[in-house]
Amino acid sequence: MTSPPSPTEQWRRLDVALRDLPLGLFLLVASLLPALHSRGTQLGGMPAHSFDAPAVVVVALECLPLTVRRRWPVVCVALVSLGFAADQLRGYHLVAGAALPIALLSAGSHLERHRRAVVLLLSAAYVPLALVLLRFGTGEPPFDFVTFYLVLAFAWGAGAWLRSNRAAEAERRSRVAEETRAAERTRIARELHDVVTHHVTAMVVQAEAARYLTAAPERLDQTLTTVTDTGRRAITDLRHLLDLLNPDHGAEAREPTVGKLLTLVERTRRAGQTVEFTEEGTPAESTGSADLVAYRVVQEALTNALKYAQGSRTSVQVQHSEREIAVEVSTDGSGSRAKVPGGSGRGLAGLRERVDVLGGEFSAGRRTDGGFVVRARIPTGSSA
Repeated sequence: MTSPPSPTEQWRRLDVALRDLPLGLFLLVASLLPALHSRGTQLGGMPAHSFDAPAVVVVALECLPLTVRRRWPVVCVALVSLGFAADQLRGYHLVAGAALPIALLSAGSHLERHRRAVVLLLSAAYVPLALVLLRFGTGEPPFDFVTFYLVLAFAWGAGAWLRSNRAAEAERRSRVAEETRAAERTRIARELHDVVTHHVTAMVVQAEAARYLTAAPERLDQTLTTVTDTGRRAITDLRHLLDLLNPDHGAEAREPTVGKLLTLVERTRRAGQTVEFTEEGTPAESTGSADLVAYRVVQEALTNALKYAQGSRTSVQVQHSEREIAVEVSTDGSGSRAKVPGGSGRGLAGLRERVDVLGGEFSAGRRTDGGFVVRARIPTGSSA
């Protein structure tokens, strides 16, 4: 059962115009209060004018466009500027004049197109307003008009800075999302490689062996049954991976663990490979991802043994301690098909990356007797 949205979430779900409306209404109400008449911005020193019916129109023209300051920033700043000019020329000096820097800040922050043209037009419109106020006002020095223009420019610049930061944050989030997707694709590719390659390799080896068993129906039937079972396990593992890719799946992850190594060894033995398995020590109570990585190391090494050292004696040694899991898988090179592992190298490279991520050590290479050995030391994250 989902919890009801918080007041903050409910507010954010409202239309942007509804969220911007309170600010405009606040300035409108404040401008209508008699105690605040002639308490607003005074530019040019025009004689004060009493609050009359046209003043209500001016207040509405300055305040209400703030409702669309994010949806239609150009419309907002144009109407507010017009209302501000009327406010100053009429001598109302309303509190609503504070809407002009707000409109400019919003335009600088939310306007996406023709930004430079809007700045030039607003600056050009300010010049005749300043000249008229300078001519008919009480004689304020020109420096005051320059100062006021700089204040308005600062409001626009602050909005532009907010816009730049917002764009940079959006780019950062997009980059992080892309890196996350790439890492997830890599992880999925590794899992598919580990699962599919192991099962399919076993099936290929068993199918090749079946060619020579036509004269022994019982052994042929047993081999074909093993091929069928291996194919079914491959399909089951693939379905499990696809379930994990589905964000709506509710089943717990059924990741293989070191405890299932004996089953993995038995499958390899049924495929015709002689495997000696030794497991020592007591697994740590909490191994994190080390358990899965150790399983994948053994799985990939046995897959390569089936591919490139068929018939060679293979040894799997796993040693547990509180701090790490040590794995060694080796072949002695005695098989008729023993050779150096080839292929794309994706499997061993993927194992090295897995172990490196956990801060462990990984090595794979030829033995002096012609065999091949894979070693890994994988920290469990547990303290001694």
